[in-house]
Amino acid sequence: MATGYAYGQLERALRTAASAKDGATRARARAKAGRWQDVLTGITDGTLRIGSRTPVADTPAWVTLEVTHGGFATGRYVAEVPLHPAEAALPAAGPGTTDRERLNLWYLTDAGLAALRSALATETYRVEVPEDAALPIVAWLLDHGHAEAALDLVAELRPLLHRLRLAPVPGATPRPAGALVRLSTVGEVRETLRAAATTPAIAAMQETLKVWHPLFDRLVALWCDTVDGDLPRLAEDGSVSGGWPCREWPEDWARRRARWLADHATASARHTASTAHTHPKSNFARLHRALLACEHDSAELTGRDVGWIRRALANTVTKHGAPGSEARAAVRAVQATVAARPTYAELAAALAGRLDRYPADGGLPEVEEVIGEAPAHLAAKVVRAWEAPIEELVARDVITSADVLATVLPQITAQLLAANLEDDRLAALYAQTYAAFRRRRGLLLLDLEHQVRIEELPWIGALEPLRAHRPDAARAARHTLTQTVLLALGSWPQAILPNTLVRELGALAKQAGTPMPLVEEVAADIFTGTFTAKWRAAAEIAGGALAGTLYARYYDLPATWPAAPRPRWSRAFGKQTADDFAAVCVARAEEARPKRGFGSVAANGTVLEQSQILTTQNLAVLVDTLALRPGLRASAPELADGVFTWVVRRLAMRVDNHHAALQTVKNAAYAWRQALYFLSFCDEPAQRAAVDRLGEQVARAGLEDRFGPAVAGLAQVVAGGRFTESGTTADGAGRRFLGWTTGTHWCLPERAAGLHQR
Repeated sequence: MATGYAYGQLERALRTAASAKDGATRARARAKAGRWQDVLTGITDGTLRIGSRTPVADTPAWVTLEVTHGGFATGRYVAEVPLHPAEAALPAAGPGTTDRERLNLWYLTDAGLAALRSALATETYRVEVPEDAALPIVAWLLDHGHAEAALDLVAELRPLLHRLRLAPVPGATPRPAGALVRLSTVGEVRETLRAAATTPAIAAMQETLKVWHPLFDRLVALWCDTVDGDLPRLAEDGSVSGGWPCREWPEDWARRRARWLADHATASARHTASTAHTHPKSNFARLHRALLACEHDSAELTGRDVGWIRRALANTVTKHGAPGSEARAAVRAVQATVAARPTYAELAAALAGRLDRYPADGGLPEVEEVIGEAPAHLAAKVVRAWEAPIEELVARDVITSADVLATVLPQITAQLLAANLEDDRLAALYAQTYAAFRRRRGLLLLDLEHQVRIEELPWIGALEPLRAHRPDAARAARHTLTQTVLLALGSWPQAILPNTLVRELGALAKQAGTPMPLVEEVAADIFTGTFTAKWRAAAEIAGGALAGTLYARYYDLPATWPAAPRPRWSRAFGKQTADDFAAVCVARAEEARPKRGFGSVAANGTVLEQSQILTTQNLAVLVDTLALRPGLRASAPELADGVFTWVVRRLAMRVDNHHAALQTVKNAAYAWRQALYFLSFCDEPAQRAAVDRLGEQVARAGLEDRFGPAVAGLAQVVAGGRFTESGTTADGAGRRFLGWTTGTHWCLPERAAGLHQR
């Protein structure tokens, strides 16, 4: 499976590179193809084990790996980079087999340790990958009486000293700390803006308006001056009337001709974006060819050639007016106005110039002055560097999803976790290391493996005994955890919390002294058929919190969970597993299996969906552990309505691809589950009203045939009814809405279902 996926990605990247019209896209596609080639080579020669938390042979888990889409390691170490110019300038001329090893060993000398201490004192460094913090922590340990821990750390790092950068590049600007976050640094945004290029079509248009149209008007004027009588024009029937060219030859005509040809040659050498004027049948090309043959007169031209000159003049004079006329001047004035407008690349370069006065490593304290009158699509790039509270960035649509929220939250979490270290310099280093660690891309893992945790980094593990647990830091972490959960649920109530955010919430919960069984979303194509003990613990919390509610009735949650059996230690997975929880999920999934499909991706999906239903995919655990019920009860009706609206709009979208249609139904069912959780905080009249509003939306969207059974099923449950074992109401009109099935989903549009049948 891994090889097939990687090969498909390689083919896609190669196709993109072959069809790309601009160099930047082509270069990115080729780089991506190179990474996938590395993946395939590693799988083939056995140096890569896809699915393992140590996928690269002879490489410890803590090494930061280059990871492609889907969690595939390429085999490259992210911290294995050439020396930076600032590093090459350091006096590292000692022993070692590589420049990197010589530099790392130099950092362990008195002079090198002094340089690290100075960097820690002034905070003039930036940790880009977690490995950058290793040797600075060695220096700190030596300075604070922990020589044995420092030596143990160096011994663990020693096998990779010749490959990895283990100290930050000196001279960077300190990163600001606090409760403000940003999506990108000023430098990153500036680089993106300066990389903007004008599309070929726009460049051709600008060139045509600025260069070739003025040249064409001069060319037309040259030939019009040779016309005897009225200028040629087109009649309604397409015939040409008026005088003939090549009858009059002004005294300065040869001089003007020579000058025009020289200007044309210069323009042709300098301006190559537009080619329309070179088309052999264009008016420009016909008049140009004729001009080349007429140095003094038309002796070299045939009667047919003169006829084409006359028709070309008639074409342009009829369409735009004679040279020098008001009509032609008006057309060219409008075109000049269009040509004078700055291009996307010019606007981007201007914005990049405004950013030059801000430190590249920092953020923007405000954005209005920088953005000015910039168009929205460019302003959106600039605001990525805006440094502001998370709530404000969400309100301004800078943070647009829970996934994006998860990328910026570590900037705050890092400060909270660092607060448990008493030394301010070490705390600052830890905060940067944590943020860099969270930027590591996750691996594709099988057999219940978990991603590397930050304490598994040897240099961070060496600090664990030194961490205190301060009450004020715990309170701050709980406050941040609470506010983040409320923000995510209120802003994107239709979306389950992504795994990246779940991991960050888990870190905050641990810091707050409030551990909770938060569960991740598991991909159906790698599901191994069992769950760890935390899934059962989360289901127990959800079952107790939701007993007797609409959610519990709709999904037929177990009334009680028996006393938790002793978790079984699985030799296959090396973990404790909750086999009884897995068995309940499998049994409940029978409803979604009209066809045999055990072991298939769809069958796995039906089991995983039941695990999400039983645990509410973290909603109940977070809400009840953090005591959020009072606040959620007030906003629940609005949240439920918002999710129902999202579901109807999503299902109403036209989708012809069968796989995309299945994905749409699955996402709608997951959102539906969130809506029912929120609706469970409402009283029965509010629930009835919400269902009525939902029914009206479904009717307006023309989805009654497809989605009416789901609305009818919910209405029956609100009224006190229950579903049968097959997931229908007693009268057969209503159905329980689930996202996965091993057969053809009843909610699919007919065209998508037909594609599946074919």
